[in-house]
Formats: sequence, C-alpha cells, structure tokens
Amino acid sequence: MLLWKRSDDRNSYLVKKGATELTMTSPGRVPMVIPADHLPGPEQGHWTYKDYTALPDDGHRYEIVDGVLYMAPSPNEWHQTTAGRLFRYLSTYIEDAGLGRVYIAPFDVELDPKTVVQPDVLVILNANRDKITFSRIIGAPDLIGEVSSPGSVGYDREKKQRAYARAGVPEYWIADPWSRTIEVLTLETGAYRTLGVFEGKAVLPSEVVPDFLVHVEQFFS
Repeated sequence: MLLWKRSDDRNSYLVKKGATELTMTSPGRVPMVIPADHLPGPEQGHWTYKDYTALPDDGHRYEIVDGVLYMAPSPNEWHQTTAGRLFRYLSTYIEDAGLGRVYIAPFDVELDPKTVVQPDVLVILNANRDKITFSRIIGAPDLIGEVSSPGSVGYDREKKQRAYARAGVPEYWIADPWSRTIEVLTLETGAYRTLGVFEGKAVLPSEVVPDFLVHVEQFFS
C-alpha cells in the first residue's frame, strides 16, 4: 500500500511504502525519457549502433529506437531494487540450472542497426547463445524485463514495446514498483498479447521460464 503526503519541500512528496518513507519529486518535476536532441551527431531518425558507440561517456543512459537517440534519467532506488531482484531470481532459476544466461543493465542489445537498447533485465536461453558477443547482444533476447517509472512508462509501453515486438522478442515483462505489479506480454503474430497484470502471491505465467515459482511480491518487498 502506498500513502502519499506533501513534504516541507513544496516540490516533493513523502511516499510511505510499508515501513519505508521516501521523498519523491512531484508530478511536475518527474524526470522523463526524452530525445537527446542536444548531442552532436546524425539527424534524429538516422542514429545507428556505430554512432551510438561514439557517444561520450558522460554518465547518462542512452538508447536508440528507430534511429532516434533518447536519454533516460538516472534510475531511483525503487527501480534498482526491483531490477536487482528480477535479475537475482531469474539468474538463480536459469543460470543455476544451466538453461542460459541472464544480464542486467547496462548491457547493449542491438535489435537492428537503428535500435540499440539497454533493457533492465534480459534472458538468453541456450538455443540462442550465438547472439551473445563480448560487447552486446545482437538480435532479440528470449525475455526482456523493464522496470517502469512515471518518467519512462510511456516510453516502455509505446516505443520500446513496438520495437521489441518488431524484433521478435517472445516475452516482455513490465514491472511497476509503485503498484507492485508485473504485466506479462507474449508475442503473437507480430504483436503483444497480455497474459494479465499480477501482484501479491501470484506467480508469473511465463512461457519462456515455465515453473518460475516466485511470488510477485518478492520482487518488491
């Protein structure tokens, strides 16, 4: 349960999540994923992986979707906790059983020459290990998990979701630390179909990692 109240800072809110109280920026100040129009390079719509690798290491997180360079805000504590737990449980299930590999951001995924992303968590099963290179994944992972925030939810559910479907990513999880839910999307005839939004004691009906018996609440508690 989330309880919101205004803090002394008029631009902030205190969010009580269980016994934890965190300061959050108000809706008018939420950092957003935005096109990185300020950077020198190709015109937007023409960025490629080669251009991407030439970017300076300035501490920001960049991705290319359909040739457009985007800059994402730094992740917050809820985001990092959830991403870390997704990675931990998936790696225990997959790597300990010798089923494949699991990676956590930042690690580049080149879905096509004009789409380069850094999913929060991704799974490559043994049958597709040839997609793993030293510098990046080339092609579609078997499973991608993104942890959404108020500043990235539209980007995750529109631009990246379309890019993942077009590239043929079989399964896409969208985790929401604010509502403590995970939606499972599976690819059918080139588009995603939702298997539902899950919370609490529910387990995820994954087709990529069947019998993944982790309660959804374990990713957020």
